[in-house]
Amino acid sequence: MTKLKAGIIGATGMVGQRLITLLSEHPYFEISVLAASASSAGKSYAEAIEGRWKMTSPLPDAAANMRVYDAADADTVAGMCDFVFCAVNMGKEETRALEEAYAKRETPVISNNSANRSTPDVPMLIPEINEQHLEVIAYQRKRLGTKNGFICVKPNCSIQSYVPMISPLLKYSPTRMVVSTYQAISGAGKTIREMPEMVDNVKPYIAGEEEKSEKEPLKVWGHVEDGMIIPAKAPVISAHCVRVPVSDGHLASVFVDFENVPPREEIIAAWQDFKGKPQTLALPSAPKQFITYFDEPDRPQTALDRDIEGGMGVAVGRLEEDSVFDFKFIGISHNTLRGAAGGGVLSAELLYREGYIVSK
Repeated sequence: MTKLKAGIIGATGMVGQRLITLLSEHPYFEISVLAASASSAGKSYAEAIEGRWKMTSPLPDAAANMRVYDAADADTVAGMCDFVFCAVNMGKEETRALEEAYAKRETPVISNNSANRSTPDVPMLIPEINEQHLEVIAYQRKRLGTKNGFICVKPNCSIQSYVPMISPLLKYSPTRMVVSTYQAISGAGKTIREMPEMVDNVKPYIAGEEEKSEKEPLKVWGHVEDGMIIPAKAPVISAHCVRVPVSDGHLASVFVDFENVPPREEIIAAWQDFKGKPQTLALPSAPKQFITYFDEPDRPQTALDRDIEGGMGVAVGRLEEDSVFDFKFIGISHNTLRGAAGGGVLSAELLYREGYIVSK
């Protein structure tokens, strides 16, 4: 098959680097253009990230020799690819304007940024959970005046350590949740070496994370009405978000109440049996087992279980009845794979197979 041409905007950052590793031998997509800030433009990619390669795997030779373009030059970059992944470090208004600029040039945008997550006609996609939200793309295209261009965003990486576990349980009407997330250093786009203040330390605050953790799940669980995604009204979520001295992997401690309380065995069965469109279509990046439950009392553990299913599955354990809430559990997801770059690639695979991304 002829592969679609993918651009990466924000290619020098951690998510951009991870995208390069994931796309270097992808069966559907090939990297055709790399773009970043004006300070990197004109350099080879190897020159642009000299001393800043954060991945454990080596930089692919093909990417190393590619020229980096200015992400602001949307005419040039959009002309070199069929669609783009966007993972920039900019303010929300600038990011929103940049993503719309590419979409209006008939170049679909798969975004890891937060700027468009609250836009009602922009799907915020976890492919196994809310692929039905893709129907709003037709309405978004009308608003943008495009035929093929659109924006599809990924949710915050931390919510994927608990939203997948609640999603199969929505039929029991969860009413309220308390969530504490213990988030890896790579969630800040850095390595442990680049954040020496995290050695032997925990930071009890991550700017903006708690609001995202409380609101974004409701959009994921919402419904489409008149061309807009209407967020769910329940469960009500209270969140604490903490930075911990871990390289990769976000852990969540979750307490939940239900209107119709299910038996413990039914919850575990619902997790183990849960599949989505990526599993049905056998997409290249899709985990065969989306949610894995561990019976052991000391699992899941970040270092042991963040790479489950190549980092694209999620792990859960310690499901127990609680003295205040109905149940509590521990969840883990890999924040730069399932939560960021890998989730973006999986979203692109689904959009391609569903006919939303096409060759120009």
